[in-house]
Amino acid sequence: MDKKTRAKHLIAVLRELYPEVRCSLDYETPLQLLVATQLAAQCTDARVNIVTRTLFEKYRTVEDYAGAGLAELEEDIRSTGFFHNKARNLKACALALLSRHEGEVPRTLEELILLPGVGRKTANVVLGTCFGVPGVIVDTHAGRLARRMGLTQAEDPAAVERDLMKILPKSEWTEFSHRLVYHGRAICDARKPKCGCCAARPYCVTGQKAIE
Repeated sequence: MDKKTRAKHLIAVLRELYPEVRCSLDYETPLQLLVATQLAAQCTDARVNIVTRTLFEKYRTVEDYAGAGLAELEEDIRSTGFFHNKARNLKACALALLSRHEGEVPRTLEELILLPGVGRKTANVVLGTCFGVPGVIVDTHAGRLARRMGLTQAEDPAAVERDLMKILPKSEWTEFSHRLVYHGRAICDARKPKCGCCAARPYCVTGQKAIE
């Protein structure tokens, strides 16, 4: 089975399993999602959602982040880990938004990835979720499942993204990425994937090997 055919079957299976998918980070505005996604690096979405409940009450505008004291901002996001770097990036990102984009979150990948602390994953989350711009979002779940399923052999997230872009219809980029995350949490665990009860097994390289 070639990769495009495998991907076509997996799209159908995962759509049936998870018909309604959304970004698991809580947000109301593009700025909030931009902040939350940066905080989610090396941190669970559940923890980020706890932190942002109060963070978003305190910092409501891009000016609030730009004018924040680093020590105070660090303390506000401490439990997300790597809080020194994250605080510096959040403040620098806000300053860049003000100086380059009139305080608005840009709507192109090229502009987003030039912002401090914003990589392709964060950019694609914001674009796909807030602005309806398709993008392949590669987090740890998506990368792991894409390799297990035989859609890529790459380890580097950017390479995984390129491989998936080649074999997935553009209209599926964002939602398929979310469905990989859902499936990674529900069935395809990092340590003990539940291949025996996985509906995607007939189209998954690892699943097939597990029953041979």
